Amino acid sequence: MSARNPGIELDLEWLSNVRVNHPAVLRRAQQIQSRKLVKKEWQAAWLLRAVTCIDLTTLSGDDTPSNVHRLCLKATRPIRDDLLKSMDMHDKGVTTAAVCVYPARVADAVKTLRAAKSNIPVASVATGFPAGQTALKTRIEEVRQAVEDGASEIDIVINRTLALTGQWQALYDEIRQFREACGEAHMKTILAVGDLGSFTNVYKASLVAMMAGSDFIKTSTGKETVNATFPVAIVMVRAIRDFLRRTGHKVGFKPAGGIRTAKESLVWLTLMKEELGDEWLRADLFRLGASSLLTDIERQIYHYVTGRYPAYYELPMA
Repeated sequence: MSARNPGIELDLEWLSNVRVNHPAVLRRAQQIQSRKLVKKEWQAAWLLRAVTCIDLTTLSGDDTPSNVHRLCLKATRPIRDDLLKSMDMHDKGVTTAAVCVYPARVADAVKTLRAAKSNIPVASVATGFPAGQTALKTRIEEVRQAVEDGASEIDIVINRTLALTGQWQALYDEIRQFREACGEAHMKTILAVGDLGSFTNVYKASLVAMMAGSDFIKTSTGKETVNATFPVAIVMVRAIRDFLRRTGHKVGFKPAGGIRTAKESLVWLTLMKEELGDEWLRADLFRLGASSLLTDIERQIYHYVTGRYPAYYELPMA
């Protein structure tokens, strides 16, 4: 992981001066999506890079120790060995960036990864995910318990009410408390952009989250009606760029929710490269929150190696 973001004092004057040019954001997002994507061996290389940035996720009501076990094993060997050998990548340690689960399943994930002698981090959602509407004391305790159970990354969710009503000091104070409860664990702050109403609110919430010490800002829980979109991503990464320019602190970005195809992952990587630079093409500063994305990436790599697409049973996935 890159250096932690220590945060800064809340700067309300900075927030009050925020203006977002809505048409310009939409134009830039359209421009990114219309880019010609890399082909052949370049595409295969970029897809493998995308794999190493995936937080392989299961956040279902029917999660059990057994399906978390399978997910963790898939994270340690995300692409079939024979495909990696064909690309001379079998000994390069290709794994996903992390495994992301509910707090109740953290211990299961940690146990499986330790048994597999893997150092893949376990990320846990917390703070009343996905709505963030439980008592503050309960949300803080949930963070502490997940860390105690072995999570080294915590994906917190903000209280959207505070953002929607402009209570930025209260939001800042809550996130600072979550950061403290995280201890050594890295904190990713989920803004739930689909609930925030405007690009300006998204930008302000991004700044407050970073001022409060977030190591990453994340678009969505995956449970909202609108999740990761390219226009919202433009707003958030521009906030990251602005924060870096003013403070010198690097903050990561994680789009999550609805990212399912290999092609989409290439667009996300293109966006990061163009907006923030090559440094944000690594798991230290970029994550893709996804569950089904890996399957499609593996299909595309299978096609690159063999010239045909596999049947789904040929690529087992948790």
